[in-house]
Amino acid sequence: MMTEFGLDTFGDVTEAAGLAVHPAQAIRDTVEEAVLADQAGVDVFGVGEHHRADFAISSPETVLAAIAARTGRIRLASAVTVLSSDDPVRVYQRFATLDALSSGRAEAILGRGSFTESFPLFGYPLDQYERLFNEKLDLFAAIRRGGPVTWRGHVRPALTDQAIHPPVERAPLATWIGVGGSPQSVVRAAHYGLPMLLAIIGGDPARFRPFVDLYARALQDRKQPMLPVGVHSPGYVGRDDASAADEFFPDYKRMHDGIGSTRGWPPLQRAAFDAEVRAGSLYVGGPETVARKIAATVRTLGLSRFHLKYSAGPLSHDRLMGCVERYGRQVIPMVRDMLA
Repeated sequence: MMTEFGLDTFGDVTEAAGLAVHPAQAIRDTVEEAVLADQAGVDVFGVGEHHRADFAISSPETVLAAIAARTGRIRLASAVTVLSSDDPVRVYQRFATLDALSSGRAEAILGRGSFTESFPLFGYPLDQYERLFNEKLDLFAAIRRGGPVTWRGHVRPALTDQAIHPPVERAPLATWIGVGGSPQSVVRAAHYGLPMLLAIIGGDPARFRPFVDLYARALQDRKQPMLPVGVHSPGYVGRDDASAADEFFPDYKRMHDGIGSTRGWPPLQRAAFDAEVRAGSLYVGGPETVARKIAATVRTLGLSRFHLKYSAGPLSHDRLMGCVERYGRQVIPMVRDMLA
């Protein structure tokens, strides 16, 4: 199967003329970036769910529905949907609706999320973090199988012979599990027979090869064929290597340091950034450099899909549009040639 290439964004609140744009403008700009991605030949556009001031998108399916109305080919995914603090029935219904509006292009990528703001916002206790995701994924998987659903757990009311509407036109609904790197998450994806999307945001991507091998073994133990494996990693495609790094670093650092201030990360230094670009999981450079690095990761991990998380804090909409254009029209064709 041909490798697919996607772009992901969290609808980062960008800056224009040195001032933060309104989150409403950031959402409208995200739609324009997706429309360009569709025109430029990108296969998948992913929108993440967050509930914080620096990311504008809290309802990915709503934004994806707007994108669906203006595109005709690109697949439309969440990146990710925080299933733990949502209701699986409503999540399924929203994606089924998106799937109808987009003529079958919707993809739910389900995960626990790397931020926890949604838990107090919707009244879920953090000490139930694992149970919430495990049980809600179990219910979502039951709904996805089709037919009336009978399910019982501890985190929401039980269902007995309950039909879920609307049905997906061409079932089952395309669904992936977003995995941050724990073996339990890998085995869970295999248990439900769902493709796995690895979030690799730092370090040599080769260190995730054991997770791919574990996934293959877990599927084999269940007598299931190998399923697609994808990677989500940050990056930026500039005109050339030097200008790409210089354009990306200041805003990437602001995003990194802002998040790191609450997580105990030290401020990002340029030397550490350059090292990550050179040998880690930052795909930053001119089109050929980024293409070579993506191709190497695809080969090393045996990927069916690669998603570039192209937005980075206040990095401007104009620069994001340039990155989208170069990724679709230059990087993707080069990677495909390299992999042929």
